[in-house]
Amino acid sequence: MGGHKEGELASAEIVRALEKIKLAKTLGATVKQVFQRLHRVNKMLIDYAEHNNGHDVVGSTLAVLLVHNKHCVTIWSGDSRVYLFRRGELKLITRDHNNENQLLNAGVSLAEIKENPYAQTLTHAIGGEPNVFLDAQIQEIKANDVFLLCSDGLNKEVTDDEVEKALRTVPFQQVVDYLIDLALSRGGRDNISIIVVKCLSE
Repeated sequence: MGGHKEGELASAEIVRALEKIKLAKTLGATVKQVFQRLHRVNKMLIDYAEHNNGHDVVGSTLAVLLVHNKHCVTIWSGDSRVYLFRRGELKLITRDHNNENQLLNAGVSLAEIKENPYAQTLTHAIGGEPNVFLDAQIQEIKANDVFLLCSDGLNKEVTDDEVEKALRTVPFQQVVDYLIDLALSRGGRDNISIIVVKCLSE
């Protein structure tokens, strides 16, 4: 989380907690494990910040993709994103947890939002609030679906149309490096983390 201390500690704790999950026989049971572990990590980060960090937030955004048979669940908190690229078209699955979305819902214009210094301020993140807020969405998977998970360092520099074009034209094994290089060439103002997953069969 930009502007806060020890974000690397928060993200490492999240990864450590999720690595220990054993995939259950059903997607719902695995999702339950993820929610339970993330609630525990959130409490640990809140306690750590209170006792060791002068009450400054120790937090991280999150994007998780769980796949089981023909379905997947996306879980997120903050403004890290998950996209679905299907039949040549890119769709944003997640909804950013920041003031921009709240301003849009309130009828504020995009031009006004761009001038608002607080528009990108997060409204939710792991470690950012006592009761962690997690969004989730389930959907069916189709053959050749591509999922792209990224931190906001990508979409700050590269438009969705440009990401869609890259997924259409750049070889799959090279698309992550291509997008990172493109974002860095434009300033790379924030952490740029990208994972791309292709579903080979339904």
